[in-house]
Amino acid sequence: MLQPKHFISLLDLTGDEFRTLISRAIELKNNRNPDFQPLKGQVLAMIFEKSSTRTRISFESGMTHFGGSALFLSPRDTQLGRGEPLEDSARVISSMVDGIMLRTFSHETVTTFAKHSSVPVINGLTELLHPCQLLADMQAYFEARGDIAGKTVTWVGDGNNMCHSYINAARVLDFKLNIACPVGYTPNQAIVDAAGDRVSFFNSTEQASKNSDLIVTDVWASMGQEEEQQKREIAFKDFQVNATAMKAANHDALFMHCLPAHRGEEVTAEVIDGSQSVVFNAAENRLHAQKALLELLLAH
Repeated sequence: MLQPKHFISLLDLTGDEFRTLISRAIELKNNRNPDFQPLKGQVLAMIFEKSSTRTRISFESGMTHFGGSALFLSPRDTQLGRGEPLEDSARVISSMVDGIMLRTFSHETVTTFAKHSSVPVINGLTELLHPCQLLADMQAYFEARGDIAGKTVTWVGDGNNMCHSYINAARVLDFKLNIACPVGYTPNQAIVDAAGDRVSFFNSTEQASKNSDLIVTDVWASMGQEEEQQKREIAFKDFQVNATAMKAANHDALFMHCLPAHRGEEVTAEVIDGSQSVVFNAAENRLHAQKALLELLLAH
């Protein structure tokens, strides 16, 4: 069996493929043609172990726009939550649909699924990576400022799945990444090492923000970490994107956040609702970037 093309990580794309995907996403955003239905009759299975707003709406809308349909599957609805081996589930589900999108806790679930699936598998988020959000974020940057190659991006906060995806994006699109995170919350060392000198670490938000073209952050406690909220509030109190951080960056720097945001914690209301923020443009881009991705993987 010929292995289908999957999208598990940004490293599944070359720099050229990533840029082509972004320009296609921009084209689809600006020219909505209801008669263009490259995925007519195709079905995307969407498997959610974690709840979701943007991931579900964007994939479902995207499939509908393209003339296809999407099936929403939660662990309550399928044998996945009842101990059927993943390998078997992947073989069976992929025999009935044209693509599979998974949003799961364990990254291994997605890689195992991809190994045994006869159709393309898309990573809609795991605890390790969130590549679809990066497609949308990078589209927002390219729309506002042009190519990001050679620019400096600053990540503030937890070394989480978004941070890991920014590290991978730095490799694929060739930009520099400054990371400011508290001790004990640094990103995965293997992912950092693979990026070489593209990544630099800072102890202060302000230092990391100096001469930056884009500043990005995320919530202090992600889904499933709520019980750590108080501990994290103490650890992260100096890692907030506020007016001081934005002033340290270049005058035309942009601000992004993958949402949902907690104003007053990781970012001030002044910044997220201010003129440098492209947060809501990036959120909308989930739809357009994923349509470009679906077209790339599923249109024959």
